[in-house]
Amino acid sequence: MHGQEEIIVGLDIGTTKICAVVGELSGNDINIIGIGTHPSIGLRKGVVVNIESTVQSIKKAIEDAELMAGCEISSVYAGIAGGHITGFNSRGIIAIKGKEIAQHDVDRVIDAARAVAIPMDREVIHVLPQEFIVDDQAGILDPVGMAAVRLEAKVHIVTGAVTSAHNIVKCANRAGLDVCDIVLESLASGEAVLADEEKELGAALIDLGGGTTDLAIFSNKNIKHTFVLALGGNNLTNDIAVGLRAPLAEAENIKKTFGTCISDNIGSDEMIEVPGMGGRKPRKLSRQILGEILEPRMEEIFTLVQREIYRAGMENVMASGLVLTGGSALLDGVTDVAESIFNLPTRQGKPRGIGGLVDVVNNPMYATGVGLVMYGARNQSANKFRIRDANIFNRVMTRMKRWFKEII
Repeated sequence: MHGQEEIIVGLDIGTTKICAVVGELSGNDINIIGIGTHPSIGLRKGVVVNIESTVQSIKKAIEDAELMAGCEISSVYAGIAGGHITGFNSRGIIAIKGKEIAQHDVDRVIDAARAVAIPMDREVIHVLPQEFIVDDQAGILDPVGMAAVRLEAKVHIVTGAVTSAHNIVKCANRAGLDVCDIVLESLASGEAVLADEEKELGAALIDLGGGTTDLAIFSNKNIKHTFVLALGGNNLTNDIAVGLRAPLAEAENIKKTFGTCISDNIGSDEMIEVPGMGGRKPRKLSRQILGEILEPRMEEIFTLVQREIYRAGMENVMASGLVLTGGSALLDGVTDVAESIFNLPTRQGKPRGIGGLVDVVNNPMYATGVGLVMYGARNQSANKFRIRDANIFNRVMTRMKRWFKEII
Protein backbone atom coordinates (compact mmCIF):
# COMPACT_ATOMS: atom_id res chain seq x y z
CA MET A 1 0.00 0.00 0.00
CA HIS A 2 1.21 3.47 -0.81
CA GLY A 3 1.16 6.31 1.73
CA GLN A 4 -1.83 8.57 1.10
CA GLU A 5 0.22 11.76 1.47
CA GLU A 6 2.36 10.97 -1.57
CA ILE A 7 -0.54 9.99 -3.85
CA ILE A 8 -2.24 12.54 -6.13
CA VAL A 9 -5.27 11.62 -8.22
CA GLY A 10 -6.59 13.48 -11.25
CA LEU A 11 -10.23 12.90 -12.20
CA ASP A 12 -11.09 13.90 -15.77
CA ILE A 13 -14.91 14.05 -15.88
CA GLY A 14 -15.41 14.15 -19.64
CA THR A 15 -18.41 13.89 -21.95
CA THR A 16 -17.32 10.55 -23.47
CA LYS A 17 -15.21 9.05 -20.68
CA ILE A 18 -14.42 9.39 -16.97
CA CYS A 19 -10.70 8.92 -16.42
CA ALA A 20 -8.89 8.61 -13.08
CA VAL A 21 -5.09 8.87 -13.12
CA VAL A 22 -3.07 8.04 -9.98
CA GLY A 23 0.34 9.68 -9.58
CA GLU A 24 2.96 9.00 -6.92
CA LEU A 25 5.34 11.78 -5.85
CA SER A 26 8.97 10.87 -5.21
CA GLY A 27 10.96 14.07 -4.75
CA ASN A 28 10.29 16.23 -7.78
CA ASP A 29 9.36 13.26 -9.99
CA ILE A 30 5.83 12.14 -10.74
CA ASN A 31 5.30 8.45 -11.48
CA ILE A 32 1.96 7.32 -12.89
CA ILE A 33 1.06 4.13 -10.98
CA GLY A 34 -2.58 3.57 -11.90
CA ILE A 35 -5.25 4.52 -14.41
CA GLY A 36 -8.95 3.75 -14.67
CA THR A 37 -11.40 4.72 -17.42
CA HIS A 38 -15.10 4.16 -17.88
CA PRO A 39 -17.55 5.42 -20.50
CA SER A 40 -19.33 8.58 -19.37
CA ILE A 41 -23.10 8.58 -19.73
CA GLY A 42 -24.34 11.44 -17.54
CA LEU A 43 -22.67 14.43 -19.24
CA ARG A 44 -23.50 16.52 -22.27
CA LYS A 45 -21.11 19.13 -23.69
CA GLY A 46 -18.97 18.93 -20.54
CA VAL A 47 -21.89 19.60 -18.15
CA VAL A 48 -23.50 17.05 -15.79
CA VAL A 49 -27.04 16.23 -16.93
CA ASN A 50 -27.56 13.01 -14.96
CA ILE A 51 -26.03 12.84 -11.48
CA GLU A 52 -26.69 9.12 -10.82
CA SER A 53 -25.11 7.91 -14.09
CA THR A 54 -22.08 10.19 -13.54
CA VAL A 55 -21.61 8.90 -9.96
CA GLN A 56 -21.67 5.27 -11.18
CA SER A 57 -19.13 6.03 -13.94
CA ILE A 58 -16.83 7.83 -11.45
CA LYS A 59 -17.03 4.89 -9.01
CA LYS A 60 -16.10 2.36 -11.71
CA ALA A 61 -13.17 4.47 -13.00
CA ILE A 62 -11.89 4.97 -9.43
CA GLU A 63 -12.20 1.22 -8.66
CA ASP A 64 -10.12 0.35 -11.75
CA ALA A 65 -7.49 2.95 -10.80
CA GLU A 66 -7.36 1.69 -7.17
CA LEU A 67 -6.92 -1.87 -8.37
CA MET A 68 -4.04 -0.97 -10.69
CA ALA A 69 -2.31 1.37 -8.21
CA GLY A 70 -2.86 -0.82 -5.14
CA CYS A 71 -4.05 2.09 -3.00
CA GLU A 72 -7.24 3.60 -1.66
CA ILE A 73 -8.36 6.88 -3.25
CA SER A 74 -10.12 9.41 -1.03
CA SER A 75 -9.43 12.80 -2.65
CA VAL A 76 -9.08 14.00 -6.24
CA TYR A 77 -8.32 17.03 -8.39
CA ALA A 78 -11.35 17.29 -10.67
CA GLY A 79 -11.39 18.82 -14.15
CA ILE A 80 -14.11 21.21 -15.32
CA ALA A 81 -15.10 22.22 -18.86
CA GLY A 82 -18.24 23.21 -20.74
CA GLY A 83 -19.63 26.15 -22.68
CA HIS A 84 -20.36 28.02 -19.43
CA ILE A 85 -16.62 28.59 -18.77
CA THR A 86 -15.42 32.12 -19.51
CA GLY A 87 -12.00 33.70 -19.02
CA PHE A 88 -11.06 37.38 -18.95
CA ASN A 89 -8.06 39.51 -18.05
CA SER A 90 -8.01 41.97 -15.16
CA ARG A 91 -5.46 44.16 -13.39
CA GLY A 92 -4.99 45.51 -9.88
CA ILE A 93 -2.73 48.17 -8.37
CA ILE A 94 -1.63 48.90 -4.79
CA ALA A 95 0.80 51.20 -3.00
CA ILE A 96 3.69 49.56 -1.13
CA LYS A 97 3.75 50.73 2.51
CA GLY A 98 7.28 49.53 3.31
CA LYS A 99 10.31 49.95 1.09
CA GLU A 100 10.27 46.33 -0.04
CA ILE A 101 7.63 44.04 -1.62
CA ALA A 102 6.62 41.21 0.69
CA GLN A 103 4.50 38.13 -0.06
CA HIS A 104 1.43 39.71 1.60
CA ASP A 105 1.75 42.63 -0.86
CA VAL A 106 1.62 40.16 -3.77
CA ASP A 107 -1.50 38.57 -2.22
CA ARG A 108 -3.05 42.04 -1.78
CA VAL A 109 -2.47 43.09 -5.39
CA ILE A 110 -3.94 39.80 -6.69
CA ASP A 111 -6.99 40.36 -4.46
CA ALA A 112 -7.26 43.87 -5.92
CA ALA A 113 -7.13 42.45 -9.45
CA ARG A 114 -9.84 39.88 -8.75
CA ALA A 115 -12.17 42.49 -7.24
CA VAL A 116 -14.36 42.67 -10.35
CA ALA A 117 -18.14 42.44 -10.60
CA ILE A 118 -19.07 38.80 -11.21
CA PRO A 119 -22.74 37.74 -11.61
CA MET A 120 -24.25 35.84 -8.67
CA ASP A 121 -24.64 32.65 -10.71
CA ARG A 122 -20.91 32.43 -11.48
CA GLU A 123 -17.97 31.24 -9.41
CA VAL A 124 -14.28 32.14 -9.74
CA ILE A 125 -12.38 28.93 -10.54
CA HIS A 126 -8.87 30.31 -11.13
CA VAL A 127 -7.04 33.59 -10.63
CA LEU A 128 -3.86 33.13 -12.69
CA PRO A 129 -1.16 35.84 -12.35
CA GLN A 130 0.32 36.74 -15.76
CA GLU A 131 2.88 39.36 -14.80
CA PHE A 132 3.69 42.03 -12.22
CA ILE A 133 4.60 45.64 -12.91
CA VAL A 134 6.85 47.32 -10.34
CA ASP A 135 6.99 51.12 -10.75
CA ASP A 136 6.38 50.92 -14.53
CA GLN A 137 8.89 48.05 -14.91
CA ALA A 138 6.83 45.37 -16.68
CA GLY A 139 7.40 41.65 -17.24
CA ILE A 140 8.30 40.68 -13.66
CA LEU A 141 7.26 37.15 -12.65
CA ASP A 142 8.17 37.26 -8.93
CA PRO A 143 8.42 40.74 -7.36
CA VAL A 144 9.04 39.60 -3.73
CA GLY A 145 12.04 41.39 -2.21
CA MET A 146 12.16 44.21 -4.77
CA ALA A 147 12.20 47.85 -3.70
CA ALA A 148 9.08 49.63 -4.91
CA VAL A 149 6.51 52.34 -4.36
CA ARG A 150 3.74 50.87 -6.50
CA LEU A 151 2.89 47.30 -7.47
CA GLU A 152 0.56 46.32 -10.31
CA ALA A 153 -0.62 42.83 -11.30
CA LYS A 154 -2.13 41.48 -14.50
CA VAL A 155 -4.21 38.34 -13.93
CA HIS A 156 -6.37 35.97 -15.95
CA ILE A 157 -9.64 35.11 -14.18
CA VAL A 158 -11.53 31.95 -15.13
CA THR A 159 -15.17 31.71 -14.03
CA GLY A 160 -17.79 29.01 -14.40
CA ALA A 161 -21.47 28.49 -13.61
CA VAL A 162 -21.98 27.91 -9.87
CA THR A 163 -24.41 25.05 -10.52
CA SER A 164 -22.11 23.20 -12.95
CA ALA A 165 -19.16 23.39 -10.53
CA HIS A 166 -21.43 22.34 -7.66
CA ASN A 167 -22.73 19.32 -9.62
CA ILE A 168 -19.19 18.08 -10.35
CA VAL A 169 -18.31 18.29 -6.64
CA LYS A 170 -21.64 16.65 -5.72
CA CYS A 171 -20.97 13.71 -8.08
CA ALA A 172 -17.45 13.21 -6.65
CA ASN A 173 -18.75 13.47 -3.06
CA ARG A 174 -21.48 10.91 -3.74
CA ALA A 175 -18.81 8.59 -5.15
CA GLY A 176 -17.06 8.87 -1.75
CA LEU A 177 -14.38 11.37 -2.82
CA ASP A 178 -13.24 14.74 -1.52
CA VAL A 179 -12.45 17.36 -4.16
CA CYS A 180 -9.15 19.12 -3.36
CA ASP A 181 -9.59 21.60 -6.19
CA ILE A 182 -11.47 22.15 -9.42
CA VAL A 183 -9.15 22.77 -12.37
CA LEU A 184 -9.91 24.06 -15.86
CA GLU A 185 -9.26 21.08 -18.16
CA SER A 186 -7.32 23.03 -20.82
CA LEU A 187 -5.02 24.39 -18.08
CA ALA A 188 -4.38 20.85 -16.85
CA SER A 189 -3.74 19.56 -20.38
CA GLY A 190 -1.21 22.39 -20.88
CA GLU A 191 0.70 21.17 -17.80
CA ALA A 192 1.02 17.71 -19.34
CA VAL A 193 1.73 18.26 -23.05
CA LEU A 194 3.46 21.64 -23.52
CA ALA A 195 7.24 22.01 -23.33
CA ASP A 196 8.67 24.91 -21.28
CA GLU A 197 10.08 26.56 -24.40
CA GLU A 198 6.63 26.46 -26.04
CA LYS A 199 5.07 28.17 -23.01
CA GLU A 200 7.88 30.73 -23.05
CA LEU A 201 7.75 31.58 -26.76
CA GLY A 202 3.99 31.30 -27.09
CA ALA A 203 1.73 28.39 -28.05
CA ALA A 204 -1.95 27.56 -28.42
CA LEU A 205 -3.23 24.33 -26.91
CA ILE A 206 -6.44 22.95 -28.43
CA ASP A 207 -7.98 20.10 -26.44
CA LEU A 208 -10.37 18.24 -28.76
CA GLY A 209 -12.66 16.43 -26.35
CA GLY A 210 -15.89 14.55 -26.87
CA GLY A 211 -18.31 17.33 -25.93
CA THR A 212 -16.13 20.46 -25.96
CA THR A 213 -13.08 21.93 -27.68
CA ASP A 214 -10.94 23.83 -25.15
CA LEU A 215 -8.44 26.52 -26.10
CA ALA A 216 -5.62 27.79 -23.89
CA ILE A 217 -3.01 30.28 -25.13
CA PHE A 218 0.31 30.43 -23.28
CA SER A 219 3.08 33.02 -23.57
CA ASN A 220 6.00 34.03 -21.31
CA LYS A 221 5.27 30.89 -19.23
CA ASN A 222 1.82 32.22 -18.33
CA ILE A 223 -1.70 31.64 -19.56
CA LYS A 224 -2.98 34.54 -21.65
CA HIS A 225 -6.40 33.42 -22.82
CA THR A 226 -8.90 30.59 -22.31
CA PHE A 227 -11.99 29.62 -24.27
CA VAL A 228 -14.38 26.65 -24.37
CA LEU A 229 -16.32 25.81 -27.54
CA ALA A 230 -19.32 23.49 -27.08
CA LEU A 231 -18.44 21.34 -30.12
CA GLY A 232 -16.34 18.18 -30.10
CA GLY A 233 -15.88 14.56 -31.13
CA ASN A 234 -19.53 13.70 -30.45
CA ASN A 235 -20.56 16.10 -33.22
CA LEU A 236 -18.27 14.18 -35.61
CA THR A 237 -19.88 10.89 -34.55
CA ASN A 238 -23.34 12.36 -34.96
CA ASP A 239 -22.46 13.60 -38.47
CA ILE A 240 -21.31 10.09 -39.44
CA ALA A 241 -24.48 8.53 -37.97
CA VAL A 242 -26.70 10.90 -39.98
CA GLY A 243 -24.60 10.86 -43.16
CA LEU A 244 -24.22 7.06 -43.32
CA ARG A 245 -27.57 6.24 -41.64
CA ALA A 246 -25.78 4.14 -39.03
CA PRO A 247 -26.49 3.62 -35.28
CA LEU A 248 -24.50 6.00 -33.03
CA ALA A 249 -22.43 3.21 -31.42
CA GLU A 250 -21.46 1.89 -34.88
CA ALA A 251 -20.75 5.46 -36.10
CA GLU A 252 -18.29 5.86 -33.18
CA ASN A 253 -16.53 2.61 -34.15
CA ILE A 254 -16.38 3.64 -37.82
CA LYS A 255 -14.91 7.03 -36.80
CA LYS A 256 -12.20 5.42 -34.65
CA THR A 257 -11.32 2.67 -37.13
CA PHE A 258 -11.66 4.31 -40.55
CA GLY A 259 -12.18 8.03 -39.79
CA THR A 260 -10.10 10.55 -41.73
CA CYS A 261 -10.29 14.30 -42.23
CA ILE A 262 -8.52 14.34 -45.61
CA SER A 263 -10.61 12.69 -48.34
CA ASP A 264 -7.94 13.35 -51.04
CA ASN A 265 -5.53 10.88 -49.39
CA ILE A 266 -7.93 7.95 -49.71
CA GLY A 267 -7.98 5.66 -52.71
CA SER A 268 -11.35 5.37 -54.47
CA ASP A 269 -11.17 1.57 -54.10
CA GLU A 270 -11.07 1.68 -50.25
CA MET A 271 -14.43 0.48 -48.93
CA ILE A 272 -16.08 0.31 -45.49
CA GLU A 273 -19.02 -1.75 -44.31
CA VAL A 274 -21.86 0.18 -42.65
CA PRO A 275 -24.25 -1.91 -40.48
CA GLY A 276 -27.93 -1.37 -41.26
CA MET A 277 -30.44 0.02 -38.77
CA GLY A 278 -33.55 -1.84 -37.63
CA GLY A 279 -32.52 -5.18 -39.13
CA ARG A 280 -31.62 -3.80 -42.57
CA LYS A 281 -28.73 -5.36 -44.46
CA PRO A 282 -25.19 -3.89 -44.09
CA ARG A 283 -24.01 -1.69 -46.99
CA LYS A 284 -20.60 -1.19 -48.55
CA LEU A 285 -19.56 2.44 -49.09
CA SER A 286 -16.42 4.22 -50.25
CA ARG A 287 -14.18 5.40 -47.38
CA GLN A 288 -13.89 8.76 -49.15
CA ILE A 289 -17.41 9.60 -47.92
CA LEU A 290 -16.02 9.65 -44.34
CA GLY A 291 -13.49 12.30 -45.35
CA GLU A 292 -16.22 14.35 -47.00
CA ILE A 293 -18.29 14.20 -43.78
CA LEU A 294 -15.52 14.81 -41.23
CA GLU A 295 -13.38 17.40 -43.03
CA PRO A 296 -16.02 20.22 -43.12
CA ARG A 297 -16.89 19.68 -39.44
CA MET A 298 -13.22 19.80 -38.34
CA GLU A 299 -12.73 22.93 -40.46
CA GLU A 300 -15.77 24.50 -38.78
CA ILE A 301 -14.43 23.76 -35.26
CA PHE A 302 -10.97 25.17 -36.08
CA THR A 303 -12.46 28.23 -37.82
CA LEU A 304 -14.58 29.04 -34.73
CA VAL A 305 -11.48 28.67 -32.51
CA GLN A 306 -9.49 30.90 -34.90
CA ARG A 307 -12.27 33.52 -34.78
CA GLU A 308 -12.02 33.56 -30.97
CA ILE A 309 -8.21 33.98 -31.17
CA TYR A 310 -8.64 37.00 -33.47
CA ARG A 311 -11.41 38.42 -31.27
CA ALA A 312 -9.06 38.27 -28.27
CA GLY A 313 -6.20 39.84 -30.28
CA MET A 314 -3.95 36.83 -29.65
CA GLU A 315 -3.09 35.93 -33.27
CA ASN A 316 0.56 37.10 -32.95
CA VAL A 317 1.26 35.44 -29.59
CA MET A 318 1.52 31.81 -30.79
CA ALA A 319 5.04 31.89 -32.22
CA SER A 320 5.83 28.22 -31.58
CA GLY A 321 2.56 26.99 -33.12
CA LEU A 322 -0.34 24.76 -32.15
CA VAL A 323 -0.56 21.64 -30.01
CA LEU A 324 -3.59 19.37 -30.45
CA THR A 325 -4.56 16.98 -27.67
CA GLY A 326 -7.65 15.12 -26.46
CA GLY A 327 -9.24 11.96 -27.91
CA SER A 328 -10.32 13.56 -31.21
CA ALA A 329 -6.69 14.57 -31.92
CA LEU A 330 -6.09 10.88 -32.78
CA LEU A 331 -8.26 11.22 -35.89
CA ASP A 332 -6.29 10.79 -39.11
CA GLY A 333 -5.49 14.11 -40.83
CA VAL A 334 -6.53 16.44 -37.96
CA THR A 335 -3.11 18.10 -37.75
CA ASP A 336 -3.16 18.72 -41.52
CA VAL A 337 -6.56 20.44 -41.31
CA ALA A 338 -5.36 22.56 -38.36
CA GLU A 339 -2.20 23.61 -40.23
CA SER A 340 -4.22 24.67 -43.29
CA ILE A 341 -6.71 26.72 -41.18
CA PHE A 342 -4.26 28.40 -38.77
CA ASN A 343 -1.21 28.46 -41.05
CA LEU A 344 0.96 27.49 -38.07
CA PRO A 345 3.16 24.45 -37.32
CA THR A 346 0.98 21.87 -35.54
CA ARG A 347 1.82 18.76 -33.53
CA GLN A 348 -0.06 16.14 -31.56
CA GLY A 349 0.34 16.57 -27.79
CA LYS A 350 0.99 13.56 -25.53
CA PRO A 351 1.75 13.62 -21.77
CA ARG A 352 5.43 14.27 -21.04
CA GLY A 353 7.71 14.79 -18.02
CA ILE A 354 6.39 11.76 -16.12
CA GLY A 355 7.62 8.31 -15.10
CA GLY A 356 5.91 5.02 -14.25
CA LEU A 357 3.28 3.76 -16.69
CA VAL A 358 4.48 6.01 -19.50
CA ASP A 359 3.46 3.56 -22.28
CA VAL A 360 -0.09 3.31 -20.94
CA VAL A 361 -0.74 7.07 -20.78
CA ASN A 362 1.25 7.95 -23.93
CA ASN A 363 -1.94 9.04 -25.66
CA PRO A 364 -3.61 12.46 -26.19
CA MET A 365 -6.83 11.19 -24.56
CA TYR A 366 -5.04 10.92 -21.17
CA ALA A 367 -3.51 14.43 -21.34
CA THR A 368 -6.10 16.02 -19.03
CA GLY A 369 -5.94 13.25 -16.40
CA VAL A 370 -2.13 13.34 -16.25
CA GLY A 371 -2.20 17.16 -16.29
CA LEU A 372 -4.53 17.19 -13.25
CA VAL A 373 -1.99 15.07 -11.34
CA MET A 374 0.83 17.45 -12.35
CA TYR A 375 -1.26 20.49 -11.39
CA GLY A 376 -2.03 18.89 -8.01
CA ALA A 377 1.66 18.17 -7.39
CA ARG A 378 2.63 21.76 -8.25
CA ASN A 379 -0.12 23.46 -6.24
CA GLN A 380 -0.28 21.26 -3.14
CA SER A 381 0.99 23.89 -0.73
CA ALA A 382 -0.59 26.91 -2.45
CA ASN A 383 -3.47 28.71 -0.78
CA LYS A 384 -6.00 27.75 -3.40
CA PHE A 385 -9.72 27.81 -4.04
CA ARG A 386 -11.24 24.80 -2.26
CA ILE A 387 -14.80 24.30 -3.29
CA ARG A 388 -15.48 21.61 -0.66
CA ASP A 389 -14.70 23.88 2.30
CA ALA A 390 -18.29 25.10 2.25
CA ASN A 391 -21.43 24.66 0.28
CA ILE A 392 -21.32 27.12 -2.63
CA PHE A 393 -24.86 28.27 -2.07
CA ASN A 394 -24.07 29.07 1.58
CA ARG A 395 -21.11 31.13 0.42
CA VAL A 396 -23.28 32.99 -2.08
CA MET A 397 -25.81 33.74 0.69
CA THR A 398 -23.00 34.95 2.98
CA ARG A 399 -21.72 37.20 0.22
CA MET A 400 -25.23 38.64 -0.31
CA LYS A 401 -25.71 39.27 3.43
CA ARG A 402 -22.36 41.07 3.54
CA TRP A 403 -23.40 43.27 0.61
CA PHE A 404 -26.71 44.15 2.27
CA LYS A 405 -24.91 45.08 5.50
CA GLU A 406 -22.58 47.36 3.54
CA ILE A 407 -25.53 49.03 1.79
CA ILE A 408 -27.46 49.53 5.06
